[in-house]
Amino acid sequence: MNMKKTSEIIPLDLIEIDDEGYHLMINIKIGRKKARLLLDTGASKTVFDENRLKAILGDRSEFEDSEHLSTGLGTNKMESQTSNIKTIKIGSAKLKNIQVVVLDLSHVNVSYQLIGDKGIDGVFGSDLLSYFDAVIYYKNPRLKIYF
Repeated sequence: MNMKKTSEIIPLDLIEIDDEGYHLMINIKIGRKKARLLLDTGASKTVFDENRLKAILGDRSEFEDSEHLSTGLGTNKMESQTSNIKTIKIGSAKLKNIQVVVLDLSHVNVSYQLIGDKGIDGVFGSDLLSYFDAVIYYKNPRLKIYF
């Protein structure tokens, strides 16, 4: 049986970083609350800032210590946790029971504040990009996802 996939275009925000480059931001929903994530093709996993995720999830936040040390995001190695998010919505696509990495991203958000940006709630990693077989368009910043 050949099943057709649905596709959708998700708008992205292109943020200029110090006249040297750009970062792409994507807006998603966790449950009914909005979250702003940095789109990062080099991030192997989707990551959320511990404090911002607690604010989004409220009393429902449950984090488990991870056996793995995380690298990247301007650090060498740092302890991480994981969380199972019940519902993530990207456009009209809805994902259920998604395991994500939870880190302290305050150092990343300080860097964004220095350039006048409000910061990020997390990082949209290649795990979700590959799940959606996503295509990124830079000229008119958008993400095409298939689901």
